Amino acid sequence: MRACAEALLATRQCANACIRSGDRTLEACALLDLDCADICEATLGALSRQSEHHGDFCALCAHLCRACAEECERHSHAHCKRCAQACRACAAACDDHAGERHRLQPAG
Repeated sequence: MRACAEALLATRQCANACIRSGDRTLEACALLDLDCADICEATLGALSRQSEHHGDFCALCAHLCRACAEECERHSHAHCKRCAQACRACAAACDDHAGERHRLQPAG
């Protein structure tokens, strides 16, 4: 949960910095930061309530965190570097839980 919380904070800070910079080349970074922040927040909720679907949340969170890290690594800004590092750590932590995905039982 700590890695998710750190990624949530880092992605929000990065999005804010990208938007405030006024640099149109950072739009994709800011938008991906916001997508990643949303899934990190949702994943934290699933983990904290011990949802049987936590592995499903973690699988998507790991995917978006890796995508966000790749985007942030294209930029030299300090906030992007911090975000990429936090997202890589979150993806690794989420990978540990992604294998615990919920399996639906066949009807009947």
